[in-house]
Amino acid sequence: MFNLGWGEILLIGIVALIAIGPKELPGVLRSVGQALAKVRRMANEFQGQFQEALREADIADLKKQAEDVASSVTDISKYDPLTDTQKEIEKTFTLPDPMADAGQPANTAAGFNPDDPAPSPPASGVTDGATLPGSVLPPIDIPLPELPSPVTEKDFAVAAPAAPSSVSEPAKQADKQPDQQAGGQGVKA
Repeated sequence: MFNLGWGEILLIGIVALIAIGPKELPGVLRSVGQALAKVRRMANEFQGQFQEALREADIADLKKQAEDVASSVTDISKYDPLTDTQKEIEKTFTLPDPMADAGQPANTAAGFNPDDPAPSPPASGVTDGATLPGSVLPPIDIPLPELPSPVTEKDFAVAAPAAPSSVSEPAKQADKQPDQQAGGQGVKA
């Protein structure tokens, strides 16, 4: 505790014998021992109470974790993957109607007639985003592009290889030139 060696304890004992005297020394040592024992008991009690508080805190944490695990187990028992999957699939294939909010029927290509006059702007200041209030757009008379020709088997046919021709004269000359430049006699191996 105080990290005293035997030599230091002997020195303290000699000083205490001289200062206190041989008659009163045993009583003083007894009372010092009792005081040290009391201090040790108090320290042990404090340490025990501290350890108990830590254990209670740990037990409370463990209890909370156990309750969380128990609730997750009950949640798992309520989990039905088939129903959840079916709901996900239905939600994926159900598309919201973008024109449902506008309160107007959706314009489709089937109901389009180029001879119909352009729609007039609404009487109120509300616009549909395509026209400005008080203005009418002129009709658009642009012809549609022609459709491409349909795909046939000829489009996917493999081209016939070209007929082999004899080696042309310029190609033969090109073969001879490197040999002559290198000092060879034009003999091929």
